[in-house]
Amino acid sequence: MSDIDPKQRRRYPLGLQTFSEVINRNFVYIDKTEYIYRMSSGDAKYVFLSRPRRFGKSLLSSTIHEYFAGNRELFKGLKIDALETEWVKYPVLHFDMSGAKHATPETLEDYLSYQLDRYEEEYEITEKMNGCNNRLTRIIQTARKQTGNNVVVIIDEYDAPLLDVVHEDEKLPQLRGIMRNFYSPLKMCDPYLRFVFLTGITKFSQLSIFSELNNLLNISMMPEYAGICGITKEELVSQMAPDIELMAEVMKVSVEEMVKKLTEQYDGYHFTEGSDDIFNPFSLINAFYAKKLDNYWFTSGTPTYLIEMMKKFNFVPSNFVATDVLASAFDAPTETMTEITPLLYQSGYITIKGYDSFTKLYSLDVPNHEVRIGLMESLLPQYVAGLRGKATTAIALASVEIRRENMDGALEKIKDFLDTVPYAENTNYEGHYQQMLFIIFSLLGMYVDIEVRTKKGRVDMVMNSGTRIYLVEIKLNQTAESAMRQIELKDYPARFRECGLPVVKMGVNFSVEERNITDWKVE
Repeated sequence: MSDIDPKQRRRYPLGLQTFSEVINRNFVYIDKTEYIYRMSSGDAKYVFLSRPRRFGKSLLSSTIHEYFAGNRELFKGLKIDALETEWVKYPVLHFDMSGAKHATPETLEDYLSYQLDRYEEEYEITEKMNGCNNRLTRIIQTARKQTGNNVVVIIDEYDAPLLDVVHEDEKLPQLRGIMRNFYSPLKMCDPYLRFVFLTGITKFSQLSIFSELNNLLNISMMPEYAGICGITKEELVSQMAPDIELMAEVMKVSVEEMVKKLTEQYDGYHFTEGSDDIFNPFSLINAFYAKKLDNYWFTSGTPTYLIEMMKKFNFVPSNFVATDVLASAFDAPTETMTEITPLLYQSGYITIKGYDSFTKLYSLDVPNHEVRIGLMESLLPQYVAGLRGKATTAIALASVEIRRENMDGALEKIKDFLDTVPYAENTNYEGHYQQMLFIIFSLLGMYVDIEVRTKKGRVDMVMNSGTRIYLVEIKLNQTAESAMRQIELKDYPARFRECGLPVVKMGVNFSVEERNITDWKVE
């Protein structure tokens, strides 16, 4: 008998998106097949699901593919095995649009043609028609005729070719027109179709993408499908208990403390009111593999389109705070949105945190620690150009001083760092420095808010370190002393005296000429 602990043999599907490979190679799999049976046996033929990137959409699509292909042996012991009795083998057309990122109109046409080539070869279609839409129609009709069963169409990451150009008014309509043309047969071929499943990140309006496909069921915010992607808290503690135990051993904490740490770092997503807590599956799996808490979702790449759209809508870092809105404010189609909230929600940078059934208002906020820190790291270069590694080191050193409750020492570290790096353009206004400090202190692990109202005015910045409340007044080309006088004159501390934590006053002065902190006072 092997001396290796059975928990050590757990295999994690890092980057794997093929269901058959996950099952056949005995990787950890969180059973989502009950959702698939619910979808396939429902009344809707056309179903759309929106979830953030790396949230398991591709693995779900692959699982649906194998189910409709009738490969029952892959589902032995899973929930759907006890639910499904027929296991009909349907012809499946599965298109993965993630390969068409950064496309031009020409390369997008080529990619779609490549996707169709393999199915024309499979169904021995030798005479190719002009136009991807005509070719797709021929494939669907031929598959139906040859197999005697209606066709299943799966389109994974349907919006991938559009996301990188969503901020470009000229290229977006061109690529959108190509995709609309490709998808157009889905309506005309309705009599030959058994089921159509589409996934994506964003929600483009049906009229602009799916033409006449007006019976598309969007399950993205339906309570019964809240946990279809991602890992719920119940799934974590039941199906991944061995992983939690092993990681707790490595990190030398209790199982309860390990669950708490994982929750703070990767949990907090909600895709409908009252849904279970959802963990980011990509980050959770990577954390269990490495036995280490880290920002895995962000280190896998921050989408360019997000930064570009934030610039387009003049969205500043301090806007990442809790807000109450109607569903129409964050579930709007991407190309008709008048603010960036829908894109932030659909991309996973903010999520539902609460719902008031009387006002029908949703509370939105950043999901967890990983996303908050990752966002701030991504946004810092806009305020302090370049030198990301040096910034990370300086912030780490400043965090040591914060833990020692030595704010003077922390500001000294920040000042030393700012002396070494170039600034972004347009730095001659107070708001620039306010946003820069907001990012830095957020990266230091504090809860930070700006322009906080009091009876006599607004505090530039309020920070909660967990042990102290810091009230910060920022001045430009003045003095730290003048900032402290304003705090005293308007009695900003009065509002916070009942909070249960010591209140610390901070005056910080920046110089436009030096583009750095020149002096500060902490009391």
